[in-house]
Amino acid sequence: MLDPAKESASSLSDRIRKTLIERIATGHYQSGERLIEMKLAEEFGTSQLPIREALRDLEMAGLVTSKPRRGSFVKPFAASAQREIYLVRGALEEAAARLATAGLAHDVTILQSEVDGMRAAARAHDIERMIAHSVQFHRIIVAAAGNELLLKLWDSLHLEIHTRVTLSEPGIDFMKAAESHQPIVDAIKAGDVERACRLSREHQAYFEHRLNV
Repeated sequence: MLDPAKESASSLSDRIRKTLIERIATGHYQSGERLIEMKLAEEFGTSQLPIREALRDLEMAGLVTSKPRRGSFVKPFAASAQREIYLVRGALEEAAARLATAGLAHDVTILQSEVDGMRAAARAHDIERMIAHSVQFHRIIVAAAGNELLLKLWDSLHLEIHTRVTLSEPGIDFMKAAESHQPIVDAIKAGDVERACRLSREHQAYFEHRLNV
């Protein structure tokens, strides 16, 4: 573990957030379990401020709930917040694909580089690079739609957090997750708007379905 004294406040909060997400996703923390700021601060060797910031981010992402004068508690994310995120995200990304395909079709190099980056990360089982390339891949398409409200709604879903939850789940196949993006690139390259829309929606539906199996 890095020396907290040598970390910036933002990187420390980020490290704490990542650790808490992985613990929630893998079942280390049970649904309804209280996350005590003082105990976590002692564990991470820091003040309660970065703990509080990390918990605030997780609350905004729907992974924990805060109760006045009682503290923060783990929510049953798999059955509620995650499923809702995939449903809403699928609709937003389908709309983005419809608006962005024509503009991206002439050059998909930037999208292909993100898929190739995911493949390389999958081979190395590097979750940080997987998350970065996955989030960037989808954001490129949403940004290319040219709709500011659509992009703001997409950003508001805190997808870095939910992607981390998904990739932290037991049994997730990193390479399969990486490869699942290639058909979207191929459809956009072909200028096939309807196929790009359908694949963008189905891409999220696949991960939503994982919550039921």
